[in-house]
Amino acid sequence: MERLRKLATGGLTAVTIAAMTTRPAVSASTCESLSGLSMTGVSITLAATVAAGEFSRVITGGGAAEQGFSNTVPFCRIAATLRPTSDSDIKVEIWLPVAGWNGKFQAVGNGGWGGTLSYPAMNEALNSGYATSSTDTGHAGSPVAAGAAPFAFGHPEKLIDYAYRSEHLMAITGKAIVEAYFGEAPKRSYFNGCSTGGRQALMEAQRYPGDFDGIIAGAAANPKTHLDAWRISIAQAMFKDEATVIPPAKFPMIHQAVLGACDAIDGVKDGLISDPTRCRFDPNTIKCDGADAPSCLTAPQVATAAILMSPIHDRNTGAEVFPGFEAGTELGWAEMLRGPAPLEMAVDQYKYIIFKDANWDWRTFNLERDVTFADTAAAGTLSAISPDLTAYAARGGKLLMYHGWSDQAIAPRASVNYYQSALAATRPGAGDAPWVRLFMVPGMGHCRGGEGPNTFDMVGALDRWVETGAAPERIVATHQTGGTIDRTRPLCPYPQTARYSGTGSTDDAASFVCRAPE
Repeated sequence: MERLRKLATGGLTAVTIAAMTTRPAVSASTCESLSGLSMTGVSITLAATVAAGEFSRVITGGGAAEQGFSNTVPFCRIAATLRPTSDSDIKVEIWLPVAGWNGKFQAVGNGGWGGTLSYPAMNEALNSGYATSSTDTGHAGSPVAAGAAPFAFGHPEKLIDYAYRSEHLMAITGKAIVEAYFGEAPKRSYFNGCSTGGRQALMEAQRYPGDFDGIIAGAAANPKTHLDAWRISIAQAMFKDEATVIPPAKFPMIHQAVLGACDAIDGVKDGLISDPTRCRFDPNTIKCDGADAPSCLTAPQVATAAILMSPIHDRNTGAEVFPGFEAGTELGWAEMLRGPAPLEMAVDQYKYIIFKDANWDWRTFNLERDVTFADTAAAGTLSAISPDLTAYAARGGKLLMYHGWSDQAIAPRASVNYYQSALAATRPGAGDAPWVRLFMVPGMGHCRGGEGPNTFDMVGALDRWVETGAAPERIVATHQTGGTIDRTRPLCPYPQTARYSGTGSTDDAASFVCRAPE
């Protein structure tokens, strides 16, 4: 009990603490017998062995989680409901490999507004030998559908469950069930999430530094109030009137113009911009000389493009509210700007969580007034992520961040900003050993996809870091076309970038070295 008690950290209800500190009443050795576990606030609803190929899902509408799969290894499937408050209804599942357990636990994050379990990510962890867990974040529904956020409307405890409590209790419950099944606690525990999962990852590091030995935070949706303010602001600029709208058919033309201006800055013309921060593309260079045409932008469209490719600022103070699209992201602009309104997720946050007004009209959004109000209204929940991760770093925790430079959903420099602020605010102690790394991925979209090498093993890199203490200095990423790898490229710890050595194929990672900016 004492070991689990030490994992609990501040700001929790008595019921929540009881759920975390109560060890299983029995030590089970078979899957089905786990149904008899007794934990305060936890109801086991399923305990069954799943044969290889027996669990299949086609996941739709989950962003990075969208895919079909069938399990290839047998596992013990545990489903449970957690009720830390009278208004909570948190669903979790824990999957335990029947054979070949690597002795470790990997919890996986969610996308969008949650509402579903991340089965594909669990299956991937299971295939790598991990015991794994996921949660629906305390409510049921599509993570990306319009109107997905009313679950929090008038339900403050459900909002807290979504914001951070469900992931924490999932971790505690998951590790307890792992210990009951295998007869020993996991020797290492990791969290792996992207997008909303990236925000969950940072929240775990801040609020519950004892939950995980290593954390992966990809493309974190953080800070949430500022992110959605940006999403609404760029839609306001784009859809101000007919003249300001850039037709999606022009996005590829803009992209080619950007590549023409900035592709070769890194010394290699390969269709990728390794460091978009060095790109100084001016949309005026593709301004129409005369009438509107598919190969150019009108003056109002040039003004719109300039807004999209720039951070948004508080016009009263000049302070940056959120970064803008980076050079090279143009093919994905339609993700946020499908029109004729902003991304539904952004509107939902301000409608249901910030203003608590189901009739709120996004056209009335005022950046300076409403972001200030939002930061206050969401304080303690979605906007509670501090850059001071001293408690996590001091205990030896490792944080591995990554973000695609061509992310079309979350402006990538948001991760750079948080990384830099965390370095400044955190005092890790213990000889100041490396505790955080950020890897920016050229040409990669939101969590995956894109023109650049976008497949890599962050979990393996984190595991080696935790086990050996040696921070990753280079992670090889691959790009595939038609199932065949056609390019590899090293990812470098920020602010380093991959630079061509001058010899060898530019499609081979061995031809590149990681270098600090000049």
